[in-house]
Amino acid sequence: MLTACVTAEQSKTINQCPGPCLVMAGAGMCNAGRILHHLKQNLWKPETAVLMVGYQAKGTLGRLLIEGAKQVNIFGEKIVVKASTHTLGGFSAHAGQTDLLGWVDAVTASKPIMVLTHGEDYQRQMLSQCIKKQYRLKTLLPIQGDVIEV
Repeated sequence: MLTACVTAEQSKTINQCPGPCLVMAGAGMCNAGRILHHLKQNLWKPETAVLMVGYQAKGTLGRLLIEGAKQVNIFGEKIVVKASTHTLGGFSAHAGQTDLLGWVDAVTASKPIMVLTHGEDYQRQMLSQCIKKQYRLKTLLPIQGDVIEV
């Protein structure tokens, strides 16, 4: 049986279901939303399996879980992680370098300054080098807290 939960309260009642249960959440990297309630209620249980589909950025709860954290903080509470965590690759909604360069190719005539804000530092640096070499465009790689004047 599959039940769609429209409200947060409906979603929270899932945690009261007896027996096996599958919770599907489009919560990205597990940093906000209803998934936090489900993780808080279930990570401490050894019979829980968490399946991560897609990219998990450094510093996010999702990344901590796939890296094997033994304890996490949810809503200010320390939760011991006894659940097993698994990843399923190939389903990311993010564009790869080839797709991103195709987009740059479409806008390069206007000579924009490319501000690369999303992704891991190493991958941003590699993309920046490709853009500089292939398109001779200026790129910026800001970090959190940087201010860019437009």
